[in-house]
Amino acid sequence: MSTRSPADIKSAQRRKVLMGLAVASTLALPMMGFAQSLATSKINTTKLAITDTEVTVGQLHSATGTMAISETGSIQAERLAIDQINAMGGILGRKIKIIQEDGASDWPTFAEKAKKLLVSDRVATVFGCWTSASRKAVLPVFEKENGLLYYPTFYEGLEQSKNVFYTGQEATQQVLAGLDWIAKEKKAKTFFLVGSDYIWPRTSNKIARKHIENVIKGSVVGEEYYPLGNTQFGSLINKIKLKKPDVIFTDVVGGSNVAFYKQLKAAGVTAKTQTLLTISVTEDEMLGIGGENVEGFYASMKYFQSLENPNNKKFVADFKAKYGANAVMGDVTQAAYLGPWLWKAAVEKAGSFDVDKVIAASAGLELKTAPEGYVKVHENHHLWSKTRIGQAQKDGQFKVVYESELIEPNPFPKGYQ
Repeated sequence: MSTRSPADIKSAQRRKVLMGLAVASTLALPMMGFAQSLATSKINTTKLAITDTEVTVGQLHSATGTMAISETGSIQAERLAIDQINAMGGILGRKIKIIQEDGASDWPTFAEKAKKLLVSDRVATVFGCWTSASRKAVLPVFEKENGLLYYPTFYEGLEQSKNVFYTGQEATQQVLAGLDWIAKEKKAKTFFLVGSDYIWPRTSNKIARKHIENVIKGSVVGEEYYPLGNTQFGSLINKIKLKKPDVIFTDVVGGSNVAFYKQLKAAGVTAKTQTLLTISVTEDEMLGIGGENVEGFYASMKYFQSLENPNNKKFVADFKAKYGANAVMGDVTQAAYLGPWLWKAAVEKAGSFDVDKVIAASAGLELKTAPEGYVKVHENHHLWSKTRIGQAQKDGQFKVVYESELIEPNPFPKGYQ
């Protein structure tokens, strides 16, 4: 039987409660205050532009020139992701500051701006580039300066760099999967390849030709390339009408697409009589082209704005809230949005902004909140993703008509190099 007075009992209970609160506060420190308590000297040993409250990153896209029609969405998506991350408190207790540079659709300019961002500005990472030509131009700079680039565009593969994470799909996930689908669904055997004249279309079409001839057992009846910004496609369209291919396979990029599709329609080449598969026209380009000029044609991508899943509904709503009700999101826009989130996850896993530590922490990272549904970082710095085929609609959107399982990235496919 207790001999303590009610006052003693009450005092003991109060001490117990206070001790419990103290323990709870201690346990909560890793969750509430750990990120803020990390000393800058511990999480930044390579003299990057990081303070106790801020981390500086670079954005390097074409805000002007023929590629602006394609790259504006990437700029917007990266900024949306960074705004959202900052609203959550930033990364390791530091808000993200952006230095934006304009590659101006000019590859030497991309290299020059990349050097500025890495050497002069000392940014912790860069989100940027669109064309493979711009990526190839900056790659030696990133490797020499040990910088970190998140590259958002679908591309030809045949590359793997320690300093780059490729958040778009490579050729096996887009070109080969797309050709397999169109060959099966349309019983296609003859193909006419059309591209812009630089590394991505030429290499993608080289891969496509090998697949058409060696796997599909079909034939390429024509192959043409045009300079970036070209607006005259009359002679090409005459050749296409003469050859009557089962499929036009196109990787024309940027503003040239506006002229190409409008001239196709004016010449009577529409989906009613001609199958076309593009790997370069997204909702972003459709804004300039006009859905009525692309209606019925197909695109091979990993993401379309029309995807039905909770992640994408939130992404679309957030994007429109920031950039307007008429804003659209295409494949590369979504892949660009993934960059800051994947970097955030890697930095937090590493407990450091140091590039080598971020790289080491990246393999195996999963992003279950991706608008495309789900992605995982492969040790080869590419992402596991699905291939989807969309059919262009008059309103500028795509109707998804096919979706694959997750495809493991393979940037060096045997027999295609």
